[in-house]
Amino acid sequence: MPAIVIYTTEICPYCVRAKHLLRRKNLAFEEIRVDLDPWQMRTMMALSGRRTVPQIFIGDLHVGGYDDLAALEARGELDPLLAR
Repeated sequence: MPAIVIYTTEICPYCVRAKHLLRRKNLAFEEIRVDLDPWQMRTMMALSGRRTVPQIFIGDLHVGGYDDLAALEARGELDPLLAR
């Protein structure tokens, strides 16, 4: 299974929802708090081209934010993506 990385902040409700969805599926992920480390915010922006959180990566694929992750799950495309 490819590694899952999620860039978050403490007060972001969409970050909470994304982590909940991943935990509900019993998926391990690395959480990187950009509010604690400005360099990580720069890294996230360079990788995703976005300034908002969460930003979710599965392996080398930039999934996007929570809405994008939830849409993948709703369409049944998340599990096949994780099986690669």
